[in-house]
Amino acid sequence: MKWKDWEPFYLRIVREMGYSIEKDREAARVLRALLLEGDKYILKEELASVVKKKAYVFGAGPSLEWALKEFEFSDGTLIAADGATSALLERDIVPDIIVSDLDGRIPDIKLANDRGAFIAVHAHGDNVDKLTAYVPLFLRVLGTTQTEPLDIVYNFGGFTDGDRAAFLAEELGAREIVLVGFDFGETVGRWSKPGLREHAPIWESKRKKFEFAKELLEWLEKNGRARIKYFSPR
Repeated sequence: MKWKDWEPFYLRIVREMGYSIEKDREAARVLRALLLEGDKYILKEELASVVKKKAYVFGAGPSLEWALKEFEFSDGTLIAADGATSALLERDIVPDIIVSDLDGRIPDIKLANDRGAFIAVHAHGDNVDKLTAYVPLFLRVLGTTQTEPLDIVYNFGGFTDGDRAAFLAEELGAREIVLVGFDFGETVGRWSKPGLREHAPIWESKRKKFEFAKELLEWLEKNGRARIKYFSPR
């Protein structure tokens, strides 16, 4: 997704969710500085080298638990959206790539990163403290933003960790993207937030995020090169 295509979505998101464009821009600058300081960052081309033609993108919906128990996902690149990393580790699966705004269980994300997972860290106005605290802990980091891209901080499109992971897979060359655990229902999976111990009823801000995520994935289905397939029921 090019910036000219993403910008109208972004402006709507900022308006409806009450975000600050300037805070988002500042977060991107902070992330860039942290990546340069630690010199542990990677470029898009390096990450593209690990993405196969088929990519599984794991969201944190309730159906993820069933999917991981019943099926194996050994024929493609495994991309975990933030909290889904914890679900994969419970099954002794290390994702190839983690897409995260650092809102998931950091010890699990760190463990997967230590075991070889690349991590695409996303900067936005509400997570500057987390960027400062956690980015120096990671290796093999790709930086992303939801504002105008910087030289080593990319914007491939997407809003939530899940749909942003799908846009990343598309950008990095996947030609079939299978969405696992993307339920968009009335129940939020227990891996979505570190404080959840069980699946929980959806709350209003999460519902709005789901709506944007669904709309963006529909855009990707129509405009992207990859075939998009939902593994779990829509």
